[in-house]
Formats: sequence, C-alpha cells, structure tokens
Amino acid sequence: MKVCFCGLGSIGKRHLRNLIRVAPEFHMPLTIHALRKTGRVLEESISGLITKQITDESGLDRDYDIAFITNPTGMHVETMRTMADRTQHMFIEKPVSDGRDGAGNLDVRQGGVQYVAGPLRYSPVIQRLREMIGRRRVYSVRAICSSYLPDWRPGLDYRQTYSAKKELGGGVDIDLIHEWDYIVDLFGFPEQVHRICGKYSDLAIDSPDIAIYIAEYENMAAELHLDYFGREVRREIELFTADGTIAGDLIRNTVTYTGERIHFAEDDNDMYMREMRFFLGRIQEGRAFNNIRHCLAVLDIALGRESV
Repeated sequence: MKVCFCGLGSIGKRHLRNLIRVAPEFHMPLTIHALRKTGRVLEESISGLITKQITDESGLDRDYDIAFITNPTGMHVETMRTMADRTQHMFIEKPVSDGRDGAGNLDVRQGGVQYVAGPLRYSPVIQRLREMIGRRRVYSVRAICSSYLPDWRPGLDYRQTYSAKKELGGGVDIDLIHEWDYIVDLFGFPEQVHRICGKYSDLAIDSPDIAIYIAEYENMAAELHLDYFGREVRREIELFTADGTIAGDLIRNTVTYTGERIHFAEDDNDMYMREMRFFLGRIQEGRAFNNIRHCLAVLDIALGRESV
C-alpha cells in the first residue's frame, strides 16, 4: 500500500505509528510518503518510517492507495481536493472542515473508503453506553469536555498552535467536535439546537474558548459544555434514564450505574487502534464507504447552523 500523510503533527504521528502497527494484521506492506510544508525537523523515530518527504504538491505522486489528511483543520478541504485524483482512499482527521471553505459544496470522490475520524466512537465507555441505552428510555443527556489549552501539547507554545488561531480552524466548537460526534452516534441528530459560543477567558487566543449547547430531540433533551480553560481535565457524560443515572468518564475509562463501577483497563491509544482496524478493514473488504456528508452535518450542529 502506497500511503501519503499530509501533515505530521501530533495526531498525524499517532496515526502513522498505529498504521504501521496494524497494517501487518491485514497483510498490507507499506510505502509511506509525507507532504510537509513546515520547516520543522522530524524526530528520527518518525523520519525513519518515511520513504519520501515532499515539501510542495508538485512533488506528489498520482497513484497513492491511501491519503491521510492530518494537517490543520483549515487546510483539510484544499488538501482533500489536491489528493482526490491522486488516491483511492482517504482518512481525514476530524473535523472534516472548519466550515469556512466551501466544504458543503465538496465534490466527494465516489468509491473507495472516504473516512472522517471519530475515535471516541471506539472508546470502551461509549461502546458500553451504546449497549446500555439499547434497552432503556433516556430522558436527558449531559456531557462536558473541559481542559486547559496550555497543557494540551507539552513543549509547544499554545498561542502558536492551530487551536489558538481561528483562521487555522481552532476553537472549542470544532476542535472538540468529538462530543457531538459521539452524541449523534448514540442518539442520532437532534431536531433543534441552541448554542452559545465565544471567547471569554484570559487565554491569549482569538478562537472561541467556550461553547454551550442545549439540544432538543423528539423524546429527549441534551446539554453539552465545551471549554479550553478548565484546570481540571473532565470528559464525562451522564444519561438520565427511567431507572437510574448512567455516568461515563472518558478520562478514567469508567461507567457507573446503580452504585456499580466498571473500569476498562485500556491505554489511551487503544481506541485509535480500533479505529485504524476499522478503516483498514473497510479497505480490505473492497466496498465503498463514505461518512463525509454525515460529518459535515455534525459540523453544522457544532457551528450552530440550521441544517439539522
């Protein structure tokens, strides 16, 4: 399999390592290229995995099997268009777009596997909650993702990261789209969403640092809180049901219900590994798969659009 990584920041490196670990399970030998426009030198543990580094699109080949779109969000759609005629399959890091670049008019390639990432769908907590709600009536949902942006990427000045810059696709509303992704995965699309989003803290950024949503379903309500300034890391969901409250903690990998706590002894990377197996499995099956339009609809919710 001839693969091109378009961007090799922290998430791109994670996917690269996971691809190399998982590919042998599918009997997929790899040749890896990397399109990198930044001048940063890659550490040897990563550069040694790459056959060819490319600094300009003119150096790209035209016969890639897979393209990983792992550059800043604001560059995703442009990069997808660049790679559309050069690759059969795409793995696109979330979110698919920052919503400002005409993604709604994206001419999505037909055929192959065109997959937008959503690793929390593969979290053992979300998987267990999916099983539990299948036989319960849920009245309401309350979810939160709160953490301190300067602590996200040790060794990097948070003010220079894409999360801090609105023009690069930063902001909690789309940077933390994981929450809307798993809520829609569990409960479907809401009928109506009320949104508050803006910059309220003293962080030296120009992107939104808080987003609050109240969503209405036919028989359920949902609340979601996202922020960049919480000093205590929290990623939690509560389901209020007819026979009790179910609490999921995605940091501690626990599900609590009626006094019983289930702990999943997993590494943080395990859900990303499951996601990579899903992606390569779809390719091996030889059937078309495309969730780009679905993820654009989730993005519309995060941005407060009326498409839902």
